Amino acid sequence: MKSIADYVALEPEYYQNILNNHQTLFGNTIDLSKVKQLNAIVIFATGSSANAAYGARPLMSKLLKVPVYIEDPSMAANYLHYGDLNTLYLAISQGGESYSTIHLVEQFVHNNQTIYTLTSNSQSPLYQVSNHVLSMGMPVEEMPYVSAGYSVTILDLILITLTIGQKIGEINQEQFELYFNQIQKITQSLPQIIKQSQDWVNQNQDLFYHSKRVILIGYGATYGVAREGETKFTETVRNTAFGKELEEYMHGPYLGLHTDDCIIFIEPHGRLAQRAESLKEFLKQYVPNISTIYANTTSCFNARDLCLNIKCDELLTSLFMTIPIHLLSYQVSQLKGHNLEKSTYPEFDQITKSKIKRIIK
Repeated sequence: MKSIADYVALEPEYYQNILNNHQTLFGNTIDLSKVKQLNAIVIFATGSSANAAYGARPLMSKLLKVPVYIEDPSMAANYLHYGDLNTLYLAISQGGESYSTIHLVEQFVHNNQTIYTLTSNSQSPLYQVSNHVLSMGMPVEEMPYVSAGYSVTILDLILITLTIGQKIGEINQEQFELYFNQIQKITQSLPQIIKQSQDWVNQNQDLFYHSKRVILIGYGATYGVAREGETKFTETVRNTAFGKELEEYMHGPYLGLHTDDCIIFIEPHGRLAQRAESLKEFLKQYVPNISTIYANTTSCFNARDLCLNIKCDELLTSLFMTIPIHLLSYQVSQLKGHNLEKSTYPEFDQITKSKIKRIIK
């Protein structure tokens, strides 16, 4: 079975294949002919799929000029109502086995409502119950703790947005090409980003091996990166981790600060960069272990920081800034001796039915 690191190494290939085939994947698969005016987008997802949606959300909202909501499928299916014909509904599950997402999509289909599902598994229960399927454009990820699938989901959502934007007249050809070319340059830079990230992990793995708690802080597109850091570090290292939005962390959670916390800022060089620097100045008084992963370069560099040297729109940084986080989580998990191919609690799915392998009709 391929490891997390193996799948990270495959991201340049997956990205390029999707860029080469974006028109086939998304060009004619979303029908907006019945939508008089797009009012909003609602994305239903859990875990890494939800984290990826948060990474794509700011750019989606900016380009389409509509609010983008990310909802928990279980909450939505059991307690909430969705019936706006001018809202685009998307459900995401890479493996297509999430019980709550399958249940939600079944409800939409039963009510004759349109919902698009994004998955990589054409043999999955989600694919089986869906009436509008969008392919992620990559193979099913064997590793249960996804990495490439998370990143590809962000790319897919951005390309879906660019496609929709052209259809409804919010994006012209020049704007499409501007973003597409930036994504192409990021894709071409991924091998170097992976190398830089691996070097940073090698230098800092001992610190995180001994850490009791990791806190990741992001904003804008990198809020999704911080959330994914919480998910992946918890899943693989099996240690306490929190992924917080910058202002969210500043309004309460900072009061639970411990001097032995390891804090990672995910800095996209965006609108809230100065706010992040102010928080860092405060934290330095109490916490010695603070690292920053910068999308581009900085004059405030220290030994624990990583500069990825990519100049791009801040809302595209989620396409590559999780790479060091995925590699860090994986490498520390291996130092701790965790076998990621074997479930820590094999009875969990048996009891909870959190994952559905097949649907019998």
